[in-house]
Amino acid sequence: MKLSDFKALTFDCYGTLIDWEPSMLAHLQPWAQRNGVQMSDTALLETYSKGEHALEKANPKMLYPDVLANGHKELAKALKIPVDEKAARAFGDSIGDWEPFDDSIEALAYLKKHYKLVILSNVNDAGVAKSAAKMGNPFDDIITAEQVGTYKPTHTHFHEAFKRLKTMGVEKHQILHTAQSLFHDHVPANELGLNNAWIDRRAKRGGGSGATVPVGQMPKLDYRFESMAEFVAAHKKETGG
Repeated sequence: MKLSDFKALTFDCYGTLIDWEPSMLAHLQPWAQRNGVQMSDTALLETYSKGEHALEKANPKMLYPDVLANGHKELAKALKIPVDEKAARAFGDSIGDWEPFDDSIEALAYLKKHYKLVILSNVNDAGVAKSAAKMGNPFDDIITAEQVGTYKPTHTHFHEAFKRLKTMGVEKHQILHTAQSLFHDHVPANELGLNNAWIDRRAKRGGGSGATVPVGQMPKLDYRFESMAEFVAAHKKETGG
């Protein structure tokens, strides 16, 4: 299918539209360094991501700010440094401070003219609401882990999206799932037979999985872009817009 054949885009928000990694590192690196730990940004994020995923899998109804706070504590244990309750809570409460990528707002304003836009996020309702407001609230719907009671890569978000988009006149084959995380988004998209576009934001940061879990095998990708600006440019080229 061509980009213009789809009627809806479902997004992962964090890592795709919101540039969460620099904001996470603004908390994690100074804390780690104060405790004598010197690690690259990528290594620190990848170590953190292991604990976060384990928490989400074991506690699917835990709200994301608490996942962040407990993930901070798990990272302390992995690095063999003291748990810092105050630093962990500040990290958990930081979602509202995370900023969009430079191209997200303009890209979403353009794409809103051509698609239904729906977020499928592992973050809680209040956190996503703050992020959506930073991007001008262009979304037709937002589906969170708090609403569905599980964390991606389980399929619950996706099934809920299929149901809600159907009420908007959009069938599954007309949805393009647009996301950065291979593990949380593109693997389940493949499992569900959902068309997908990889926004490979980490390509310009030297690769690696960063704050998301690495995958053992590369999933099938229908499209690959390094930014939302590239996605928009491809759509404009295809449509003459």
